[in-house]
Formats: sequence, C-alpha cells, structure tokens
Amino acid sequence: MNSKMNLVIDAGNTRLKVGIFLGASLKEKKSFDSSDALKLFLQKNFFNNLLISSVGMSADEIASWATVSGQKIILTPSLPLPIKNQYSTPETLGVDRIAAVCGALDIFPDRNCLIIDAGTCITYELLDHNANYWGGAISPGIEMRLKAMNTFTARLPLVQIKADADLMGNNTERCLQSGAWNGVIAEVEGIIARYEKKYPELVVILCGGSTSLFENRLKPTIFVAPDLVLSGLNRILRHNAL
Repeated sequence: MNSKMNLVIDAGNTRLKVGIFLGASLKEKKSFDSSDALKLFLQKNFFNNLLISSVGMSADEIASWATVSGQKIILTPSLPLPIKNQYSTPETLGVDRIAAVCGALDIFPDRNCLIIDAGTCITYELLDHNANYWGGAISPGIEMRLKAMNTFTARLPLVQIKADADLMGNNTERCLQSGAWNGVIAEVEGIIARYEKKYPELVVILCGGSTSLFENRLKPTIFVAPDLVLSGLNRILRHNAL
C-alpha cells in the first residue's frame, strides 16, 4: 500500500475537496467549486485506489467518473474502520464525523482525543486511548446562530460574523454579534474543560472551515489540523484497500 498513489474525496455540504496520498503522506490537496470541475479532474487523472465520502451528492455517481487500478470504496457506516465504534446508532453517524475521528487516530494513536470540527455545525467527538469512539455533540455554528436569530424573529437583522466581538454590544447589530461570538467561545471552552476533567492528558484537535476564527482565540491548548478529515479518509482507505 505504501507505494501506491491513492485519492480520497470529501464531498461536504458546501465544499468538494480531494487529497492525493502516497501511503500515509498527503502529497497534494485540491478544492473544486462544482461537481463538473471534480468530474473533469477525475477523468483526466489516474490513481491506484479511491475512497469517497459524500454527505450531499451521490457517491456512486462520483465513483463512476474515476478510473483506478485497484479499488473504489465508498464510506458508509458499515465499512470496516480502524476504530472501535461505540456509537449506538452507527447508521445515523455522519461520514464526515467518522473521518475526523479516524484522522485523530492517525495523528495521536493511544491518546484521549477530543475532536472539534468547526463548520456549518460545530461537532465534538471523543476518541479514547484504546481507539474507542464514544460519540459527542452537535451544535450550531456561528453563522447558523446569526441566521437563526434573523429567521425566527420578526425584527432582528441578519448580521455578519465578527470575531472578537465586544462582550457588551451598544446597538442591535453588535449585540447579535456579541451573542453569537462570545456564546460560541464560552461553549467551546466550557465543553473542553468538562472533557478535560473526565479524560486525563486530553488532546484537543481543531479542524473545519471556521478553524481560523478559533485557533488563536481559545484559552485551552489545541492542536490545529486543517487536513484532519482528508487524513482520516486516507486512514480508512488504507484499512480497507488490498
């Protein structure tokens, strides 16, 4: 496996990303604005093995665009994993969450890990030092909080995210920004603190599209891993490909 050039595809809610790996090493990553651009890339390039994680478009359709010498693997809840999945309803577990956890295992084996994926939603995942995945939590991301306040009220406007918003806003726009920003920071720091009490020597790993908003603003020490999902997908691919 280590000499093979493999491709993993992360087709998320808003972005299409691919990672090209030689063994465990990420050699190149790309993002695509449309499925047509991804299709053209797959039709022009050749890889040994392919793994697809999709929460939006059809993974089977993506697989049909690619030609490989080895295996085409689609990430599903039933696919064998390098972790021990203790989630009580694995069929409802998002493939992006599975990938992030497997990425943590790849970087920090034999450690207690809290994985925080800051994107459209903020997800929290706990992987213990014995590679048991126990689940975690899902909460609204910052943009979702601002949109919800606009959508579910009659008069509150839709405002832009403001990192480091003042604790006390002196007009409605600033109050909304303060509530969303300071509320989410308090949430993340509070959840980290509660996990640290329960799991000694906890490694906190941050990934996701909103990573840049959080990475230098959280009090606890965190490990930033922007390519965690891609690395996790590759770990799953290596676990399954012959």
